[in-house]
Amino acid sequence: MSRLPIVQRIDDPSILDLGWGHPDPTLLPVEEIRRGAEAALKRFGADALQYGHVAGPGPLLEWLMARIAANEGRAVDPDEILVTSGISSGLDLALSALTRPGDTVLVESPTYYLAIRILQDRGLDLVTVATDGDGILVEALAQKVAELKRDGRPPRALYTVPTFNNPTGTSLSDPRRTALVELAAQQEFTILEDDVYRELAYDSPPAPSLWSLAPPGTVVRLGSFSKSLAPGLRLGWLTAGVDLVRRLCESGLLDSSGGVNPFTGLVVACLCEAGDFDPHVARLRQAYKSRRDALAEALKRYLPDTFRWRTPGGGFFLWMDLPSGVEAGFLLPLAEASGMSFFPGSRFHADGGGRRNLRLVFTLYPETQLVEAAERLGQAIRSLPAHV
Repeated sequence: MSRLPIVQRIDDPSILDLGWGHPDPTLLPVEEIRRGAEAALKRFGADALQYGHVAGPGPLLEWLMARIAANEGRAVDPDEILVTSGISSGLDLALSALTRPGDTVLVESPTYYLAIRILQDRGLDLVTVATDGDGILVEALAQKVAELKRDGRPPRALYTVPTFNNPTGTSLSDPRRTALVELAAQQEFTILEDDVYRELAYDSPPAPSLWSLAPPGTVVRLGSFSKSLAPGLRLGWLTAGVDLVRRLCESGLLDSSGGVNPFTGLVVACLCEAGDFDPHVARLRQAYKSRRDALAEALKRYLPDTFRWRTPGGGFFLWMDLPSGVEAGFLLPLAEASGMSFFPGSRFHADGGGRRNLRLVFTLYPETQLVEAAERLGQAIRSLPAHV
């Protein structure tokens, strides 16, 4: 047996780590995926193990197209969709076609910290855009775009997580969604919509995707099975304009690869066609909603009322505002000494902000351990120096 690890995160049993945005392993659909793999091999035989269709396996694309049309009210042309190996690779793939090193790209602030790294790896000039509890401030964005154009730095794209945002859990309001896609179409920049949490809505249906509202070619929407099924599948998709999808399909990378994860795509297609997807997602929603509520109630019980947070309508994350004089980077070692951990808010800002914020994840642990983590965080807060 190999002594090398097979998973990204290694547990420290002494720490309840509410930093990592991972699912609970006990909620992963092991049996459903096993049945999907057996069905794929039985149905497709050796073809399941061949180089795949460059845009992705037909059965998966057909299921995705039908689901998107039914849930979002916009039909997807077969030339507007492409299978990816998850959000991160889909983002990098889109950037390879849309940008060149030195181009200006807008990012909401705060935003997914590893997306910042992907953008930086492409040598892009990142410009942050302010947000509030309703998402991107579109009027401020319009002013920033005008300033950048006057400076000869027209933005090529905007990266955003508008639905159950990582890290804040907030969703862009409906009026701002409409205004944002209109601004992008008018100013000719592409919206890169990270839509990974769409299936995980706990209180009401999610807001319409930006892609479903926008003129064709304005939005590259990135979807994934990482949160709704399992991150180890490394399987996702993008919906975008015909021209961009064609360019990506004709790229050397996809042509040489025979598409992305063709066997995994067929496994998931068989799982979905068997009717296993929706019941699994329903179980996740029920479990995660209960965990979200347990953590929020425990924070009310154990934390001073000067520590404030927003209870999200979906997704994985709870975002906390710390009182004046308290910084997350100072609180973190005290929390870890008390037996819990979190991600400081500064991780999620490309401009050095977020020192008085932190992100908590409620999906990895059951309710009892989330309550214990909140109590430990309260202990850490009580150990802060009196002058803080």
